[in-house]
Amino acid sequence: MMRLTDTHSHLYSAEFDQDREEAFARARTAGVAHLLLPAIDSESHEALFDLCRRHPGACLPMMGLHPTSINDNPRWREELELAEHYLKNPPADLPGFCAVGEIGLDFYWSAEFRDEQTEAFRRQCRLAVELDLPVAIHTRNAWPEMLALIEEFRGSGLRGVFHAFADTADTYRRLCACGDFLFGIGGVVTFKKSALADTVREMDPERLLLETDCPYLTPAPHRGERNESAYVRHVCDKVADLKGLAPELLADITTRNAKRMFKGL
Repeated sequence: MMRLTDTHSHLYSAEFDQDREEAFARARTAGVAHLLLPAIDSESHEALFDLCRRHPGACLPMMGLHPTSINDNPRWREELELAEHYLKNPPADLPGFCAVGEIGLDFYWSAEFRDEQTEAFRRQCRLAVELDLPVAIHTRNAWPEMLALIEEFRGSGLRGVFHAFADTADTYRRLCACGDFLFGIGGVVTFKKSALADTVREMDPERLLLETDCPYLTPAPHRGERNESAYVRHVCDKVADLKGLAPELLADITTRNAKRMFKGL
């Protein structure tokens, strides 16, 4: 049976409150052995922790502060301190966090909080290096700024994954030159006329991870519906076709990549 890893799933989010266990079961039936769950902010920590408690070994938590949770939030430094506390002191009934995430830069909604997002990103990257954990990086409408920051950390030991990567092959090559970074490919690669397909053709399979970012970025043939972790199989099939590989082989390669990068897999 194909063994897949969804390296970025928000199965704990409110969109799944009515059928979370059924969605988890569908993912397992589709061959998804592990779901990596990135944190957003304190409003969803307990839902994240609860899902990991109910499915130990299958659902692995991350911890970090999402950049959009900084926007227009006068208490963002308190949120950041809480995330840092959890990373240093994980709940006793959890296995520990597999990564610092989801962190990053997002200027899509507003660039007004650029300085605050940059400060939080730097702090969380430094903590990841200190704790020897990878980072899960979110970037939206901020690639020039993100490239500059990652190049600033070059040689520091910072490592991790660029979640929902959808930029150019040139950006991919520049990031590869900065250290041990992998690239999460999600539903966007299945869209018609997606420029990401051309980029993926130039990417090394040893640098790839598969993800859904559910409930967002639903792949074809389910566009317009809520995304879920089971649909990572569609991403696998598309990327395998672009790389000229059997889907089973790509699933093995990307799962091996995830196991190398993330603690606890």
